[in-house]
Amino acid sequence: MVSIISIKSKKLSGEIFVPGDKSISHRALILGSCGIGETSIENLLESEDVLATMNALKSLGVNIKRRNSFWYVQGNGLGSLKSPNKVLYLGNSGTGVRLLMGLVSGCDITASFNGDESLNKRPMKRILTPLEQSGTQIISNEDKLPITINGSKIPIPIKYETSLSSAQVKSCVLLNGLTSTGNTIYLEPIKSRDHTERMLNYMGAKIFCKTHKNGSNKIELKGLPNLQGKHFNVPNDPSSAAFPLAAALLIPNSEITIKNVCINELRIGFYDSIKEMGGNVKFINKQNICGDTTADIKVKYSKLKGISVSPKRVPTMIDEFPIFCIVSCFADGKTTMNGIQDLRNKESDRIKEMVNNLKKFGFNISSSLDSITIIGNKNIDLSKEIIIDSKFDHRIAMSFLCLGFLMNKGVKVVNAETINTSFPNFYKTMETLGAKFKK
Repeated sequence: MVSIISIKSKKLSGEIFVPGDKSISHRALILGSCGIGETSIENLLESEDVLATMNALKSLGVNIKRRNSFWYVQGNGLGSLKSPNKVLYLGNSGTGVRLLMGLVSGCDITASFNGDESLNKRPMKRILTPLEQSGTQIISNEDKLPITINGSKIPIPIKYETSLSSAQVKSCVLLNGLTSTGNTIYLEPIKSRDHTERMLNYMGAKIFCKTHKNGSNKIELKGLPNLQGKHFNVPNDPSSAAFPLAAALLIPNSEITIKNVCINELRIGFYDSIKEMGGNVKFINKQNICGDTTADIKVKYSKLKGISVSPKRVPTMIDEFPIFCIVSCFADGKTTMNGIQDLRNKESDRIKEMVNNLKKFGFNISSSLDSITIIGNKNIDLSKEIIIDSKFDHRIAMSFLCLGFLMNKGVKVVNAETINTSFPNFYKTMETLGAKFKK
């Protein structure tokens, strides 16, 4: 069990890089295995989650090697995976396991998947339902891991409409449809992050997307595309950038710049919300890299006001709600977050954990099945000594460590080792800016 204590810190300043984007890193490895020829990946996030995906692909017969600072995936084309001789262990990676089950289901192989205690509790029915419709045979533990997939050499092309906007479910269905002889159609109520669609298009797939006036989204993928190996330059992760940005917003006189961050419009709901609260956040030096937009993010300490976050914005900031709750505690007035029920199905029940833990500090916070309401209070008693059990949730751990930078006696977070699943250099990066930890 790893414990860490963050302590009261003075102003943060300087320029930093956060790790490569986790979503894009998973997809670059997986899609690289589907292409013909070599895919090179620059700035791959070498976190526990991504390395778990890489190791699983190797067990499926994919040749992946590192040369200097780049990773190289030797793609052998669609349906070229081999049945592994061991269970594929994905640790804490929900993205890795869901996308890989989609990939395996479109191959004539059998593979079993397992994860750590946290991952094995997470719901998988959301992906198993469409995979079964495509002809995949599945053996599961009441729709949870461990799960065995008996893939189909030629999956049935499906039209799947979901009530849940989830990039993981969407990507799973699209990966399954790659080896289908027909067209796969996916319909979602609100457009979720679209890295898979962009990257498939970049590699040569015929994929068509249409967003309707009511916000709903339709994707159609033509089966058996001629995917070509490409070079991916992975931008830095906006979800990881949210933590130093939040700390700089809340610690007086702070001013920092976070370099080369992905600002895909479907990933910046957190930043839009912070700007709406009055946060001094600017995107500068915008560039287009491998089909996505990046920018440097400049942020200064700001006086914030409460806002209401619409359910339509939720898919674009789904990973940032824990740290957004911390920020909201110091905003003037009421902040409400609606339509966030899927937070209960992450590495932990994030609604429950944020509400229960913030109450320990005396913050005014309440929740329902799918919402959180916070009444901001800058005059809270900052002298309390609080211990937080992260429940092995990396975003819960980092959120409360950021709160500790404001507390006179700091905050101790236990079970913090899972921070390495997404932000391996979190402590060093924050210390570079002036944040303090007690060793």
